[in-house]
Amino acid sequence: MTQAQPALRRDDMVSDDALMARVHARDATAFRILVDRHVRPLHRIAYRMIGDATEAEDLAQEALLRLWRDAAKWQAGGAGTGAWLKRVVVNQCLDRLRRRRFASDAEVPDRVDEAPLAPDEMDAARLRAVTVAAIAALPDRQRAAIVLTYYEEVSNQVAAETMDMNIKAFESLLLRARTALRAALTPIKEAAQ
Repeated sequence: MTQAQPALRRDDMVSDDALMARVHARDATAFRILVDRHVRPLHRIAYRMIGDATEAEDLAQEALLRLWRDAAKWQAGGAGTGAWLKRVVVNQCLDRLRRRRFASDAEVPDRVDEAPLAPDEMDAARLRAVTVAAIAALPDRQRAAIVLTYYEEVSNQVAAETMDMNIKAFESLLLRARTALRAALTPIKEAAQ
């Protein structure tokens, strides 16, 4: 006879591993707590890699659905639920980006901000747009390394685990991405001075 687990509230501070044990038993409240904890970073990663808010939301939901479906396979004590979910969403983004390349040769249109800006804000907006375009032009895995390191501010170790790489390979990948970004942005910065 199994003992019933106590009811959960959203404000309970329960570890992800404990919540995953409950999700394995199909506890919807435990799953909702995990969703609340992890959906925002997943959406941010997907948005920064894909550039479309709706598609990013779909990718984050797909990763969380996979967590629900694969709860029986969960093993506590690994890198953690957050790292696993980030790895899933990064891989989904990389797959989607590869499919896009094969589906269309058209360039992604630039977004134009129609709000009137002060000159300094316009320069900052131009630099941001150029930076976003430069990041988008990076190879997919380099883009993922930049997004995880600089936008999500995860450590190199966590980013390497998320991308299923060893730390040395990840740092080499990140160095190549930084070098490519520097080469793309230096002429623009020099022209602005």
